[in-house]
Amino acid sequence: MRDNRSYYDEFSSWYERERNHGYHALVDRLELDALAPFLPGASVLEAGCGTGLLLARAGRHARLALGVDLSRGMLEHARHKGLGVAQATIERLPFSDHAFDVVYSFKVLAHVARIEAALAELARVTRPGGTLVLEFYNAHSLRHLVRRLRPGLKISERTTDAEVFTRFDSLEDVRRALPGGLRIVGVRGVRVLTLVPQLLDVPLAGRALAAAERTAAGLPGLRRLGGFLIVIAHKEGR
Repeated sequence: MRDNRSYYDEFSSWYERERNHGYHALVDRLELDALAPFLPGASVLEAGCGTGLLLARAGRHARLALGVDLSRGMLEHARHKGLGVAQATIERLPFSDHAFDVVYSFKVLAHVARIEAALAELARVTRPGGTLVLEFYNAHSLRHLVRRLRPGLKISERTTDAEVFTRFDSLEDVRRALPGGLRIVGVRGVRVLTLVPQLLDVPLAGRALAAAERTAAGLPGLRRLGGFLIVIAHKEGR
């Protein structure tokens, strides 16, 4: 099993190469759709900000937007964008209790082994009455089944996805892992209908599929089938 920090340091040099079109761009848009209602006027933290692609967009609407990541290589790219970022792990954040109105994390929690500790730390830095927007890889999805059956795919110059720690959680698993004082108030699905990501690169079919995915993300009957689950939680108190 490969160390996550060294993997992301290697990945950082070409992470943004495929992010601006097709499948990856759609996933980013769906994540931002879930986050957008909570941004105006808020202080926000992105846990696992990578090169700052989503943090830069969130910062256009938030009062304050900061990010942390464990990878020095990823953070170098974020700093070149002028973003406020720091190197840290999700399990040990360099912020005081109740520091942020909104804390969010996309594409990251699936690679954290000590998930209860990570979620407790994210909750700690969220103010009472604040919101957490958290993405998990969905155990009840076709994507999970395919991942279990196929060999590892190359995800960097030297690494396959089989070499990086990855967890898949059901919504029930997430409920059990959340610390006390957090209440789930919303769930959205990402990649509900897309079985073959390459279809999103086909001009007409890709636009139609992307529109269908944005609709399916919030439908109760479909959202729980998404390859990714975005859980929106409210921290109780004032």
